Amino acid sequence: MDRDDTTLRVLSTSDLAGLDISLTDVVDTVEQAYRTLAAGKSDNPRKLTVTPVDGHSVSYAMLGRDGARNVVAIKTSYKHGLHESRDRQHYYTTLTIYDDVTGLPVAMMDCSRIGSLRTPAVSALLARECATPGASTALVIGTGTQGRLALPFLLTALPELDRLLLSGTHPDGIAAVRSELARHFPDRNVEVVDDLKVAAREADVIVATAGGHTPAAVEADWLKPGAAAILVGHGLAPSTLHRADRVIATSEAQMRVTGTDMADADGKLPPVDLELPVVLSRVSMARTSAEQRVFAYNSGLVVTDIALGHRFAELAIEQGLGAEVSLWK
Repeated sequence: MDRDDTTLRVLSTSDLAGLDISLTDVVDTVEQAYRTLAAGKSDNPRKLTVTPVDGHSVSYAMLGRDGARNVVAIKTSYKHGLHESRDRQHYYTTLTIYDDVTGLPVAMMDCSRIGSLRTPAVSALLARECATPGASTALVIGTGTQGRLALPFLLTALPELDRLLLSGTHPDGIAAVRSELARHFPDRNVEVVDDLKVAAREADVIVATAGGHTPAAVEADWLKPGAAAILVGHGLAPSTLHRADRVIATSEAQMRVTGTDMADADGKLPPVDLELPVVLSRVSMARTSAEQRVFAYNSGLVVTDIALGHRFAELAIEQGLGAEVSLWK
């Protein structure tokens, strides 16, 4: 079917799962999205959120425009059963992209794989920019989706890392972390640690990806001088933020909405020194001395989903994947 203004290419989970994309490609695509935003060529409005009084579900809508790719897109996310165990929850996320040059729709796709790659890519960029010179040891906390991809992305951005530590309690998750590392870096190994305090004191870079029920909570006193602590999920105590020498965030506005669990006794969060797009644009540096302890907050921005989603769409279209649906006919 010829593309026109009545058809939409729909890319399913299985369509996207078969696409081969390198970690370097992912990191470069995400970095370009941040640089374009910092240059004022993209738009990333604040997300809309809806949740019922009893908190059993949450939904988001995020609109944005990528000025480098000249595309407009909207991402939706809906999770139901927040009071249930993870296997009983329902989660759906989609991304719909339009070409802002031709005016034609590009694709509508499942956004789960895009998000699972975008987030560790952002963490890797934060690590690259916030790590002290000569950083050699990385610690990942958690073995869920983000924990499993954290180390391969860290090594992509910081190939000089020579010691990789993992704090996790689920055997299947630990096995999955090892499997992902072996798939991307077959010559590298990860050490599973039993004492989080000792591991944190040795780490130059910490990426906390654990789930909300984790007992893990690295305290500021555990961090060595020059350490960079990156929060994606859970695993860092609020003291690592409040006692940091520098605070970096992908978005200060989003941190103040989604990072309330890191607030102090008065319910306050400290100011952010710099946002990641500014750091990547090289206007300012994440750290100003090697001894500073840096806290970084990874909350994601929809422009990164849009850029990576469009890259996936390009690859899928090249391979003839997806179904053309006459949606507006």
